[in-house]
Formats: sequence, C-alpha cells, structure tokens
Amino acid sequence: MSTAGATSLLRSATFGGLAVAWAVFAHRNSIGGTSDFSTALAATPIVIVAAILLRRLGNPLAIAGGGLAALALLAWAWPQLRENGALLHYVEHVGTNLAFAVVFGRTLGAGHEPLITQLARFAHPEGLSPAKLRYTRQVTVAWTGFFVTVAAISTGLFLLAPAAVWSVFANFLMLPLILAMFAAEHLCRHLVLPPAERASIADTIRAFRAGKARRAPPPDR
Repeated sequence: MSTAGATSLLRSATFGGLAVAWAVFAHRNSIGGTSDFSTALAATPIVIVAAILLRRLGNPLAIAGGGLAALALLAWAWPQLRENGALLHYVEHVGTNLAFAVVFGRTLGAGHEPLITQLARFAHPEGLSPAKLRYTRQVTVAWTGFFVTVAAISTGLFLLAPAAVWSVFANFLMLPLILAMFAAEHLCRHLVLPPAERASIADTIRAFRAGKARRAPPPDR
C-alpha cells in the first residue's frame, strides 16, 4: 500500500472511530444522568457553529454583542440542559439536518443552479447533457427531502417516544440512513444515465480537488 493510501485509510479509521465514540457518548448522555462536563462536551458543536456564524458578521461590536448574548442564553438554559441531555442532542441533530436541507434546498430556487449539478460540473467540465441536468436536479431535491424528513421524524420521536428510542434513531441510525441514500442514488444513476455520465462520488471529489488546485494562487517566492 502506498503512503498516500495508508494515510487515507488512517484518516478514515480515525474519523470513523470518533464518529462511533460520539454516537455512544450522545446516546448515554441522552438516556442517563448528565454532569457539567458531559453537558459542556455536548454543547461544544453548537458553540463552534455559533462562533463561526458570529465571525462571519465581520463587525467587532456585533461579534462581541452576539457572543455575550449567546453566553447569556447558554447560562440561562444550563440547568435545564444539565437535567435533560437529550434536549441538547436533539437541537444539534435537528439543527444539523435542517441546515443541510437549507444548503441543498436554497439552490433549487429560481436563478440558482442545484447543488448536485454544480458538483457534477467538476467531473464533466465539457458540459452536462439535458438528462444529466435533470437527474442532478432530482438528486438535489431528494437530498433536501431526506434531511427535512429526518428532522421531522426526529422531532416526532423526541416528543412522543421514550428518550432511548429517539436516541437510537438520532445517534445510531443516521449513518446507515445516509449510506442507504448514497446506495439508492448509485443504483438510480446506473439505471437512468448512460455509462459516460455516471461519474462516481469519488470521481467528483477528485475533480473538485483538482479544480481547486488549478485555481489556487501560486505560492509566494
């Protein structure tokens, strides 16, 4: 195995291990007792996202004001979050899925190009056929619907089912569901498109990276 292959394998294994560890932690934190440390750890992703969004404001006063408001809100909600670990993980789960739904869905409006179409152009710089354009738009619609549906199911289970049932869905079934979506898309791609237009996800990623490398400015000398 080449060095690049070994590095990629190690990176994938590390990512997979961290994902499993987080899922186990989130499940235990959702159905069992919590502590200040576990609550702080569970809140870390939300804090990071909030910091990224605040940084995009650009205005130092707006960043400071938003940061103080976020800290005040977290301090106010801390006792409830500490007593209900599932609530924090629910907010993260639904928020993440709705954010992805917005990322995909906003590209379906008038004057925008569907996200999957944009990605397909990296693998097909010569242009996309009408069939490929139609297909990539449908895939973008499918992913938008997927994330909205997951958020709706998560909300229903959180409100109506025991915390353990919701937690299994949110923490252990998300990855299999995403993999099932990729498998279904792979099957549809082979049924609908001709061989020349069946670029795989790996092909698209490689083409995307190559395109970014070509557009990168030369290093300073």
